Amino acid sequence: MRIVLEGGQLSAAGLSLSAGRTFVMKCGGSTLQELPESFFKDLADLQESGSQPVIVHGGGPAISETLGKLGIETHFVNGLRYTSEEVLDVVEMVLAGSINKSIVRRITGAGGKAVGLSGADGLLIQAKPVANAAEVGLVGEVTGVNQELIEGIVRLGFLPVIAPVGVSKEGQRYNINADTAAGAVASMLGVRQMIVVTDVPGIMKMVHGEKRVLPSVTVQEIEDMIQTGEIYGGMIPKVRAAIACISGKVNEVIIVDGSVPGILGKVLNGDSVGTRIVRM
Repeated sequence: MRIVLEGGQLSAAGLSLSAGRTFVMKCGGSTLQELPESFFKDLADLQESGSQPVIVHGGGPAISETLGKLGIETHFVNGLRYTSEEVLDVVEMVLAGSINKSIVRRITGAGGKAVGLSGADGLLIQAKPVANAAEVGLVGEVTGVNQELIEGIVRLGFLPVIAPVGVSKEGQRYNINADTAAGAVASMLGVRQMIVVTDVPGIMKMVHGEKRVLPSVTVQEIEDMIQTGEIYGGMIPKVRAAIACISGKVNEVIIVDGSVPGILGKVLNGDSVGTRIVRM
């Protein structure tokens, strides 16, 4: 079964992943390097207990570092890396290579079972050029997700670890923002929760002269905070992905600090941690 977008709506039949036990987790590349081994042990324990994580990861800092070592210029347009074919070669090498396999090794070392994939494998993440492709190059937006492939991996007892490189049916590769890819995978799988693991405790707001974590925000409140500048920089694509995700089948997106001990279990138990982005 392949889930596709038709006129902006999800079209699928025969969903077999249990939406109640499955959650999508997005983790940035810089955050991954700092996560303690206990985090990966928690992932393995959750998998053993019957929960089914699906991981989509980024790797921006490592990509920038590798581009620098190779002398390849890079720049960003509204938060998206301008992606030429030369840059895309490095993006794919870093995301689908070193970072992806590092995550798989750490999960395996903690006692879990994981398989690393690129979105280009088996048309896992299908994509087309973004509307402003003339400005950002080979950056893609997700048009479909090969759910059958994810289901097959899960049935074999493995945790999918997905690098956000998309591909068209004609074989053209695209660089896809990891937050956007994770939101699309979560929405198309129809899971109830997407967990965004970061190095910050959640969405912060000045309250009585002190920055505090907002325990819960709505889509409209996020839009207001972007307009006022209270949400800025790298947090914008995270919340944008959350908004797009929530407009599908996902009930909530939780932004959490991955360094907090047992954070994933706390989220799944419904504890008040991080910031929950909810429907209106």
